[in-house]
Amino acid sequence: MRRRVLAPFVLLMLGSAFTLTSCAGADQQGDAAHRMSAWVGGTSFGADIGTLIADNARVPKVAANGSGALHAACSTTLNDAQMAYAELPSPDPDVNQWLDSAYTLEQTSANDCYDAAGPHTKLLTESLRDGIKAEALFNEALQRIRQIDGKAVSTTTTTDNSAGGILG
Repeated sequence: MRRRVLAPFVLLMLGSAFTLTSCAGADQQGDAAHRMSAWVGGTSFGADIGTLIADNARVPKVAANGSGALHAACSTTLNDAQMAYAELPSPDPDVNQWLDSAYTLEQTSANDCYDAAGPHTKLLTESLRDGIKAEALFNEALQRIRQIDGKAVSTTTTTDNSAGGILG
């Protein structure tokens, strides 16, 4: 009697495992290089990083244009950091750690930037430092990704926020 119950149970478990495996995304299958390549290709990771770097460059350029321009630039940075954060997790724990820290710094930077009263405030200086720290972490993550899958990630974007746009 025990074999009759055990055999269907084993078949059910194997079937469930196969079903769950077949539902896993491409970034969860294969070797580390394939998983990383699939994750990078299936997200807007490279463009997200390029956009955040351009956002960081834009803030000091628009700061002298008044609080409205500064608030717009800082809000854009916050939104871009939150959108980038939504792309996590990557298939690599080191990349996740660096990006988690970088995106958190970007969000802190954006909030400090928004709260800054003008271009020559301590809060804006702290914001700019956090942006620089985030960029260093982005570089760590990009180097690790290249180490894993052998390819450089393009961080070019379709827009250049560093020029300040209509606000700067």
